[in-house]
Amino acid sequence: MSFRGDLEALVLATIGDEALHGYEITRRVNALDGVKMLDGQLYPLLHRLEADGFVEAEWVPQEGKPARKVYRLTETGQGKLETKRADWQAFAASISSVMTPAKEVRHA
Repeated sequence: MSFRGDLEALVLATIGDEALHGYEITRRVNALDGVKMLDGQLYPLLHRLEADGFVEAEWVPQEGKPARKVYRLTETGQGKLETKRADWQAFAASISSVMTPAKEVRHA
């Protein structure tokens, strides 16, 4: 199980609660410490997630501006997100068990 560079998990989690357009997804992911995602990474990923049935998109009109494409999770995408979250919890617990110093054992 590897999470290095798992932008898919971050994108699914970012749109897990609300539909967002691409710029807002990028902004929220990039607001995380140590994460940098470029537009060139996001849009191919969103298109793949859409093709796989994990997200759906619709064009939303804006007053005085061009319509923008907004992405939301499908039911299948919600299941994928839950799997990614469970995998992350297991991964984090495993790493934590190694990174947390062991308590000193006192000898009587």
